[in-house]
Order: sequence, then structure tokens, then C-alpha cells
Amino acid sequence: MNRTRTTVAALAAVGVVTVAQLGLAEAASAATTAVTPRSAGCPVDIVYPTRFYVDHNGWVTNGGLYFGVKSKTGKSFKNVTFTVTNVKNLRFGSATAKGGRISHKTSQTVSVRTSTLKGRASLGFKVRTHLLNKRSYKLKLTLRGSGWNCAVNQGTWGSR
Repeated sequence: MNRTRTTVAALAAVGVVTVAQLGLAEAASAATTAVTPRSAGCPVDIVYPTRFYVDHNGWVTNGGLYFGVKSKTGKSFKNVTFTVTNVKNLRFGSATAKGGRISHKTSQTVSVRTSTLKGRASLGFKVRTHLLNKRSYKLKLTLRGSGWNCAVNQGTWGSR
């Protein structure tokens, strides 16, 4: 009888730890993937990484991180610029564009631009990224263009 109580108590303690760990993992996951347009009726989606791997030197593997925008409508838009700016603990290396050209690149900021974003098209870039702190990093997403009702500030991406 005493052995059964010990087993039940041990299993209960493990269950509490597991629930607490799952709660922490969920909170961290939500913090790293929560990006939504700030204005209703914005016809583009922001594309950002949900998972990535970092080598022992702090560089993101597989060529870096991809950030971009994807049109949800058949309408085209003029003078679209998508910018990613370091807020905390990130540095950028070389960048390659998709659907446009890199208009500005420093170790702190990368921008991609196109004169016309056609309907159902995408615009973005892959940038070699160095994380100075693997647990705490953040960047700001900015979107500019004409012919839509999108907020310029599209929020942040990162952890904590």
C-alpha cells in the first residue's frame, strides 16, 4: 500500500513539471511567431521563420532567415518596400532578394523593394543572420507601399 502512494505521488509531481514546461514552451513559441498586420483589410501576409537552427558560433544555418510579404489578392501595388530592422541582439550579413531588389543593407537593417508587386506575388529576402544572444533577440518589420490600407509598422518578430 505504501509503495502505491509513493508511485502516485511521484507521477503527480512529474505531471506538474510537465504541465509547467509545456506552458513555458507555448509562451516562448507564441512570442516568436506572433506577427499580424495592424490594420484591417491589409491585402498582404507577412512571411517569417517559425523555426530555425543556429550553429555553435551564433549564425543561422541554411543560409540565414527569410522574411517577406505575399499578396493575398489579384490586385497589384506600387512602390512596395519591406524592411527588417534590428531591435535587439541581431546582426545581418549578405542578403539575396526574391521578387525585387535589395534597396538598403547594413548590419542593422535590410530592405527589399519593387516598383510593382503584382497580384498573388511575393517579395522578400534571405539574409545571413548572426544572433548575439540565442535566447533574447528581436527585430522590427516595416511595410510601405501605395494602393492599400496597411499600417507601416507591422510589429516585431523574435523572442522576449
